[in-house]
Amino acid sequence: MNKTLVVLLLFLPIIALGQQPYYDDVDLSLTGEELYDELQIKISQFNTGYTYGEYRDDLLITDENPSNGSEVLLVYGFNDSDGDCTTDRTRSDALFGGDVCEFNREHVFPRSLANPPMGNVNNSSTGIAADPHNLRPTDVQRNAERGSKRFTNGSGNSATISGNLWYPGDEWKGDVARAMMYMYLRYGERCLPTLVGTGATQGGTDMLQLFLQWNVEDPVSDFEEQRNPLFENNYGNRNPFIDNPVLATIIWGGPQAEDIWGLLALEENKVNTFNIYPNPTSNVVRVEAINVIHDIEIYSLLGSKVMTIISRSGQLEYILDVSLLPSGVYLIRVNNQYRRLVIK
Repeated sequence: MNKTLVVLLLFLPIIALGQQPYYDDVDLSLTGEELYDELQIKISQFNTGYTYGEYRDDLLITDENPSNGSEVLLVYGFNDSDGDCTTDRTRSDALFGGDVCEFNREHVFPRSLANPPMGNVNNSSTGIAADPHNLRPTDVQRNAERGSKRFTNGSGNSATISGNLWYPGDEWKGDVARAMMYMYLRYGERCLPTLVGTGATQGGTDMLQLFLQWNVEDPVSDFEEQRNPLFENNYGNRNPFIDNPVLATIIWGGPQAEDIWGLLALEENKVNTFNIYPNPTSNVVRVEAINVIHDIEIYSLLGSKVMTIISRSGQLEYILDVSLLPSGVYLIRVNNQYRRLVIK
């Protein structure tokens, strides 16, 4: 009896090692503008009613000092012991306000630099002005010093550069870069990187080389990672570049950033990594792979699983006995640790 098994090379979304479930419906095999578009669609699903005032409550969790639960970390801060509160890195979470030595909320992409500007903001504001991925606690006076200065390169602590530019500091430049990447991904040309930073763009893209470099030089910290889960629950989306900085490299190029999920290994697992024959067959199907097979599943066209073969350690080849299956067309799914391939 014949079993018709015609290879279609139909790829399902990749399940990468350690990948956040939030991205399970995102095709992470895409690159460049196609991946940008895919991620933009994903993060555009958010709570349209989320307010600027709600972030005031959320920051007590998202920006909590990992070493002291009664404090928040202040973006651009660097010294708690110099007697100058404007340089503080930490602050009691009770000292929220607008006075000297208190902290408030900072738009990392300044409201006035967006095109068009974000406009006036109050606790009931929603939309771009309330996007929590672009908000951080900061000392009131240090926030005033930063103002709407564009970002530029520097070294050491945060400081004004050349009178009208701003360096966020060695500890914070990666955070800033990933926030700017998110804003460009989420809002497109309204938040072009060139509106908020200096220097050349990467190749033919709109992304600044400056931000791509900062994304590499200042990797994601545990503190930065603690923001995404709450915002996913309360706001509805995550910052993909915090979850995996190499997404920036895959989209825009430049120096290779940290690859938390092992996505770059997927480049070694393209078409023809599996060989299945004979096809059609009547008795056996041979499955060969250049990477270790995790499991093989056979389905009817109605979606019923009719056979599962679990890998033995290190095995690259299987011979499947299909002689007892009724004649017809079947789907074979072959999984290795990087890629799933469906064969019909």
